[in-house]
Amino acid sequence: MNSRFANDKLPVKLYRNPISGHCHRVQLMLALLDIPVQLIDLDMGNGAHKFPEFLALSPLGKVPAIDDNGVILSDSNAICVYLIKTYGDGYHWLPESALDAAELQRWLSIAAGEIAYGPCAVRLVKVFGVDLDYEAAKNISEQVFAMMELHLEKNQYLVNNTITLADVALYTYVAHAPEGGVSLEPYAAIRSWIERMEAQPRFVPMAKSPLPESI
Repeated sequence: MNSRFANDKLPVKLYRNPISGHCHRVQLMLALLDIPVQLIDLDMGNGAHKFPEFLALSPLGKVPAIDDNGVILSDSNAICVYLIKTYGDGYHWLPESALDAAELQRWLSIAAGEIAYGPCAVRLVKVFGVDLDYEAAKNISEQVFAMMELHLEKNQYLVNNTITLADVALYTYVAHAPEGGVSLEPYAAIRSWIERMEAQPRFVPMAKSPLPESI
């Protein structure tokens, strides 16, 4: 167990959908930091994320949310920053130099922007049946993957050639893009990056959803 996590503390409660990439982002960060966690799966099909008790944790009714012994947070990137700052293991998940910090923020903006409107959105259509503009989401996915491919052809990771929160924030939706009908076959550097991420100590996968009939 993480020695920075006091013995008298209860595990961090993670409220989630088990096939949500945003939720897996937090679960992966918890695992990489070796933080004890209690996974609480919400029955979102029956609207559990809109119940008053959950809205008290996440006012927008979105997963994930955490309860760390009374510290309540929602938004996956914000939760990851909190976990690193609270239970950091000495590794620079949040780089401090001006350039590296700026690069990290750029990738976090992409995670909240292009990744959400691209790889996340195509999965919402194919896995969850959400009514979105699929072709637009697929085009965004291919654009951001082309950008990542160029970067990862020259770098092992997204910031300063070393794993940071940026990689954790982008990993899940990129790795699971084929579930949304976007092939990763054209992107050898991205596929190698995914392999490096999955080889990390304490890596935990997200459950896979069926692939669409054609991609």
